[in-house]
Amino acid sequence: MLRINQASVFFAAREGRAVQALDRVSLDLAPGSFVVALGTSGCGKSTLLNAIAGFLPLSEGSITLAGRPIDGPGADRGVVFQKDTLLPWKSVCENVALGLKFAGMSRTARRLRAMELLRLVGLEDFADAAPYELSGGMRQRVGIARALAPDPDVLLMDEPFGALDSMTREQMQELLVSIWARTGKRIFFITHSIEEALLLGTQVIVMSPRPGRIVARFDLDFVHTAARDRDFQAIKADPKFIRLREEIRAIVHQSDAIQKAAV
Repeated sequence: MLRINQASVFFAAREGRAVQALDRVSLDLAPGSFVVALGTSGCGKSTLLNAIAGFLPLSEGSITLAGRPIDGPGADRGVVFQKDTLLPWKSVCENVALGLKFAGMSRTARRLRAMELLRLVGLEDFADAAPYELSGGMRQRVGIARALAPDPDVLLMDEPFGALDSMTREQMQELLVSIWARTGKRIFFITHSIEEALLLGTQVIVMSPRPGRIVARFDLDFVHTAARDRDFQAIKADPKFIRLREEIRAIVHQSDAIQKAAV
């Protein structure tokens, strides 16, 4: 279990004042779960992800994975960012295998593992291409393959499809559902899109504007249907999907209105 217990984060601000980004967030991510964090900008979603990744220390509370405290980055957590962070002077295959090189894996083993993952994301024919020769969606596929290379327990995804056009975004959603279904990876995913959250998550958490708190949780099954039937449009037309979309929209807007009134 990945367990987040009463996690709070404060940042120093001007004049010695502290800004609270997270406020007593508690959340469990079971193996095989696909948890999506949803909320407006500034609600602490990325702060929470960075704390899970070990990039950011908590001010209060704890995060543990399999009972071990998270106190820094580790190979048990793979991260995919909104913008790809590929090295332009290395080939696609070399980018995927980069972490494996640092781990001391042999060149032959690295190549085999990288090619396995490039087949998983549909890019085996581009293994020796340079990143600048790929489209935005293809580069994000490489980023996903690289994050999966060390076989992490958790895949952390910070709005990875936000900069893509709508058609490419839908293709990437379908790819991610396929990867999740085939690998059984535990995923923590950030988005601003309610539809994307409903489509992908086994659980959706809605976070309030700063300081970020979990104000609603929804356990869902749409992603299992998507993995089985691959008919995303039928899911989006489901009356239950539409009802939940509007319910979550109302929660997000209400939380935003409360925060603005408080300011």
